[in-house]
Amino acid sequence: MAIRIVSAEERMAAPRTAKIVIFGPSGVGKTSLLHRITVPTLLVDMEAGDLSVAEWGGDSIRIRRWEDARDLACLIGGPNAALPANEPFSEAHYAHVVATLGERDEVVGKYGLVFWDSITVLSRLAMIWAEVQPENIAKNGSKDTRGAYGLMGREMLKLLTHLQHVADKHVVMVGILEQKLDDFNRTYWEPQMEGSKVGRELPGIVDEVFTMAWHTDTEGNKHRVFFTEQGNDKGYPAKDRSGRLLPIEPADLQAVLDKINAKNGAKA
Repeated sequence: MAIRIVSAEERMAAPRTAKIVIFGPSGVGKTSLLHRITVPTLLVDMEAGDLSVAEWGGDSIRIRRWEDARDLACLIGGPNAALPANEPFSEAHYAHVVATLGERDEVVGKYGLVFWDSITVLSRLAMIWAEVQPENIAKNGSKDTRGAYGLMGREMLKLLTHLQHVADKHVVMVGILEQKLDDFNRTYWEPQMEGSKVGRELPGIVDEVFTMAWHTDTEGNKHRVFFTEQGNDKGYPAKDRSGRLLPIEPADLQAVLDKINAKNGAKA
């Protein structure tokens, strides 16, 4: 397909979709964000942790293998014609997925949001897969752990980059945030994921990075909020590419999506 210039009118009229990663400590209620979403949503359940949303009326799919997660991402994002046939997310891979799962519009067409729970477990599935690939098994049968981490990081970034280009759906991933100590006994926050490569490069791929945490307001009341701005006083990972969000927003995913999609881009 030949390249073409998209007019300002066409670009501004097109629906906006966001690619969001939300980190937070275990138990803060990341999965329960589903309760307030009004967009038709597919929950990609990798944690078998849907007890908190047992009454939620949406659809879900359970993923236990990296290959299945990769196939689902390929179906959601469609084929990448620039990739050779032996690469994930190529036209050949997409044709295989359609033959196995069905046509994109039939399987995932009705969903406006895909909620991946969680990127922490996704990285573990990728690592389990990477460790048993032939390139990471020595002749004596031992595993090349360093090689497996490298392969896992590359494959995770391929999947995330593929989802970045989904034009007709919001993509939201949640993950665990843990507190650590550096060599000088200072605390800092880090996403709980296998390896470090994905965590370093993730903010450059997605539109938004939020930390969901408890926050005490000026009147002493505690609320669950999203920290959306880099350089916050808690040291939480955060980024807002939209420029439409306040540094601290109520932990209401639908309200945040509405602000990002608002025609008037002023911060409220």
